[in-house]
Amino acid sequence: MSILEVLNREKIMAMIRGLRPDTVDRTVEALVQGGIRFLEVTTNTEGVYELVERLRQRYEGQLLIGIGTVLDADMAAKSIDAGAQFIVSPNLDEEVIAYGLRHEIDVFPGVMTPTEIVRAVNVGAKAVKVFPTGSLGGAAYLKEVRAPLDHIPMIASGSVGLNNLRNILDAGAIGVGIGGNLVKRQWIEAERFNEIQKLAREFMDIVAEFQAQSTGFLLSSSVAMEDPQGSRS
Repeated sequence: MSILEVLNREKIMAMIRGLRPDTVDRTVEALVQGGIRFLEVTTNTEGVYELVERLRQRYEGQLLIGIGTVLDADMAAKSIDAGAQFIVSPNLDEEVIAYGLRHEIDVFPGVMTPTEIVRAVNVGAKAVKVFPTGSLGGAAYLKEVRAPLDHIPMIASGSVGLNNLRNILDAGAIGVGIGGNLVKRQWIEAERFNEIQKLAREFMDIVAEFQAQSTGFLLSSSVAMEDPQGSRS
């Protein structure tokens, strides 16, 4: 499966930003035990490149690991050398997208407007990160912008939590990036890693419910199309 196919199935991309090195391992393990299969580690995390290289070795086959807050082609090069399986940016940088294309690594650039969304895809992005989703209007904005652009896969990032995850998914997001609303710094500092695991499971339960209902709807629609008179017989 491609990166996007897996993201479309798993939905949740947990983001690690600025954690102390001595807390990262237990945090990632808690996320994995909670069902998380996508991890973004940002470049403003100490030792990010060495960290990603180590996590790739430890969680091979369990996690897809990318590097976020990639702002230029040099950072993209370092990310790929470290083993990043995808790259995420808060902005639209065409050089970063081009570098990813040359190395067959998906780049998810941050975009706000329809113009940026279309531009990103035109220069080679397979999906875009709508950021900051919360400030833009959340699910309502995503739904509106997808109306004319529903052929473009969109990842929602910014202020996504348990309270609005389902609405964001219903609005058509292929996946969501979640940082502090999942990787809670106060819990990490208090070594309450079991709480992070439990919270991760709550997020994944919402995803499972959404996927089950979406599949059921598709199956029902398929039956109706195959036998349009079945309900009348």
